[in-house]
Formats: sequence, C-alpha cells, structure tokens
Amino acid sequence: MSLATLAPAEAPSHTVTLPASPFPLNQWYVAALSSELKDKPLGRTLLNRPVVLFRLGDQRVAALEDRCCHRALPLSDGTVEHCGVRCGYHGLLYDATGQCIEIQGQEKIPSRARVSAYPVQERDGIVWMWFGAPDQAEPLFDAPAYDIHSSGKYVYGGDVYHYQAPYQLIHDNLLDLSHLGYVHLKTIGGNAKIHMNAEMKVESDDESVRVTRYMLDSEPPPTYTAAYPFKGRVDRWQEIEFRLSHILIWTGAVDVGTASMDDPQRDGFHMRGFHGITPETETTCHYFWTMATNPVGDVEGIRAKVLEQTIMTFDEDKVVIESQYANMLRCGKKPMIDIHVDVGANKARRIIELAKSRSGA
Repeated sequence: MSLATLAPAEAPSHTVTLPASPFPLNQWYVAALSSELKDKPLGRTLLNRPVVLFRLGDQRVAALEDRCCHRALPLSDGTVEHCGVRCGYHGLLYDATGQCIEIQGQEKIPSRARVSAYPVQERDGIVWMWFGAPDQAEPLFDAPAYDIHSSGKYVYGGDVYHYQAPYQLIHDNLLDLSHLGYVHLKTIGGNAKIHMNAEMKVESDDESVRVTRYMLDSEPPPTYTAAYPFKGRVDRWQEIEFRLSHILIWTGAVDVGTASMDDPQRDGFHMRGFHGITPETETTCHYFWTMATNPVGDVEGIRAKVLEQTIMTFDEDKVVIESQYANMLRCGKKPMIDIHVDVGANKARRIIELAKSRSGA
C-alpha cells in the first residue's frame, strides 16, 4: 500500500504530549499491520500509551487515545463508522482529530469533548505512529518505506506476537543468529558449529547496526530445501540491519559457487523479514513481523510453506526469550558475560541509550 496520511487540513489538531519516557522518542514505531485494520477498532498499548486504531470510510487510518472523555470506556470497545469511532457506552462519536462530533440527544458539544490524536502514516502494508518528545509532537520526517512488500518481486505474509519480555531482548535475539543451530534445528537452523563459527562482519553508526554473516559450502536447512530446488550444498548468507524501531533481515542461499555474496541482485532462495519491535511497557512488547520470499514455482504453495516454517521458528524464539526473561527476574540482577556473537546486540543497545538522551526520554 502506498503512503497514506491524514491530509494537512485534517491532521490531528490535538496531538499527544508525552511524559518522561523510558523509550527513545521522536521516532516512528510500528502500531499495526495494515491487514489488522478492517471493520472494527483495534486497541493496543504502545510505549505505555493506550491507543485505538481504526480505518475510516475513505481508508485512511486514524489513531486516538483509547478512552472516551465522557466515562472513560475504551473506544476500542466501540464501533467504527465512516467518519470516526463511536463509543460503545453512550454513543459519543469522535473524528480522526479526536474531536467529539456527535452526542445523541444533545445539540451542543462541549469544546473539551475530545481525546488526544496521534500522527499516523501507512506505508507498504505497515501502520506507523509517531511518538514525539514533549517539544516535538509533530513528525520530523516520514515513516520508513519498505518496498519489499510493494515491489511485486516477492510474496509475503505476517502476523503479530505479544511478548512477556522487554523489547530489547528481541533485538538481542535477532542480531545474533548464531542461536539458529540450537533453537531452530527443525526449520532454519542447520549445523550449530557452522553458525557459531560463521564469518561475521559488524558495522555501525549513531543510528544503525549492520551484521553480515556467511556460511559458505554448507548444508541447506529444512526450510530451504522445502522451498527451493537446491542441487546440494549451498552458499548461505544472513544480512541484518538494526534501526531503533525495527530490524530488517535478509537471509538466503544459492548453490555453491554460483553467485557472489557481494552481489545485491544475486539469485537463489530469499527470505526477507521485517521485524517491528514496539514496546508495550518496560517489561512487555509487540512484535510485528512479515516474511517475504521469491518462489520459482507453486507461488502460493511455497509462500504458505515459508510462512508455516517462519511461524514455527518464531514460536521457538518466543519460548526461549520469555523463559530467559522469567529467569532473569527469578535470579535477580546478576552479571552476564559477553561472547563474540554479542557485538551487534551491544552496539544496538548503545544506539538506543544515545537516542533516549537525544530525545530527552
């Protein structure tokens, strides 16, 4: 889906002023996948803020504080109409700016009958919400594009997980794919020794981390052989790009010796993952994911197979991460050592701390 924003004349006139935040501000965070917004309001807590998202009759997406200003029922318990969302308690109707525009049986609407509205943009099948510092309620730049979804070169699907764990533990997991050989033996894993000893390069600046790993002349894992007609052993890659609000991961393989790992247009089997990790609270988070692939035949069959394998993989990760966090709470604040595979994750944590200080969070 192409960029869809509120028109300037209709932009939220009462945006949110956030209190001190434990999260980086002045950022776009993933609030939903486009496919989630249909004919009902969607309630969600994002960065400690209760939010309701809904799609208007003209297909624009709006985001408001999830609270009726009359008696505080969540607006997500109400209904969506062409021009807004109606409270399910006494029927107050709110437009995309958060203004109450109708009270049944009452002609005059109090000027204070409104709730906070959030800037929102929908791009390439992803709904983003701006969370600004107290002095920066309006966006400084557009939400990220992701043309993997819209280019026509890939087919994809996705879903949302809710984690009982802090969001940065998911960053750690995704930036360190050496765990594949232990956690994901039945899907995208493969030989654990090869994963732990893979050639790895880590690059970073003040806003991003890039981790590149190569496993040349290796056995393809089960997901790969189920989805692509490899002739035997493969040259395999993992390219991970960390941003504050999301991570992009391009993994795949070609038959041994048939393509350069430096060629961005290389053929073979591709899995391109989008991972939007948005804090719910300090100890819980939402994980919005999509997986795109490039079938050479049986497009829908391969798409379904890759998504099935991806879900199995992410289910395995969720068990590990939530168990990890539960044990951290049980054992208390004890030191943890770092090993060679932790370089990318540690750099990402430093970027988050820098962003928090810059935004006054």
